[in-house]
Amino acid sequence: MKPTKPAAEMSQRELAAYIDYSVLKPEFTEQQIIDLTKDGVELGCATICINPGYMDLCEPYVKGSDTMLCPVTDFPFGTSSTESKVAQIEQVAKYDSVREVDIVANFGWLRGGQYDKVTADLEACAKAAHKYGRQIKAILETDALNEEQIRQGCECIVNAGIDFAKTSTGFLTGYEAHGATPEVIAIMMDQIKGRVKIKGSGCIRTREHFLKLIDMGIDRMGVGYRSVPVVLDLKR
Repeated sequence: MKPTKPAAEMSQRELAAYIDYSVLKPEFTEQQIIDLTKDGVELGCATICINPGYMDLCEPYVKGSDTMLCPVTDFPFGTSSTESKVAQIEQVAKYDSVREVDIVANFGWLRGGQYDKVTADLEACAKAAHKYGRQIKAILETDALNEEQIRQGCECIVNAGIDFAKTSTGFLTGYEAHGATPEVIAIMMDQIKGRVKIKGSGCIRTREHFLKLIDMGIDRMGVGYRSVPVVLDLKR
């Protein structure tokens, strides 16, 4: 959605509300996860994106704040069975600290043109999240897709009843990493036409890029812990 004022005129708190603070690296220790979760809460980020196994660890640090947890399920490949994906979503959606759940679409199916299978898989995931009153985002992994596959993936997301279309995991290998470029976001916006929200993630590392996507009308961005201070222009 287009903002009511230019991003450059927004306060640090207003800008932080666009951020899903990414705390997903598998090498993080529990203390690092706690420290980064506390940082995201202090800044007023929308959510902290964590792996599902750390729900109990992180929940105490978001309670009483405006920041919620966003567990990222079937991450980063999206190739589990539908039954496994649903089970993962239901396990984390029960937590009071969860507002949204992220899931990875099977982008191998997207590359193979198996759009009906993608839609059915995501529809089951959406129903599982909505049963608990949670919104759900689906990651397309756009760096692995061509424009037609991105557009078809967006249609799968809309038809499945998913709440957000998202670009990237940030963990794709074997491809050049471009992530949430303005060009890819423009394609998704053109295809979706406001039917669902859009989240950009991957390679959002400069303040200029961050502000540009807000001015374009993006709804949320996944930003890594090293880049959060940069995009928010924090003096650390």
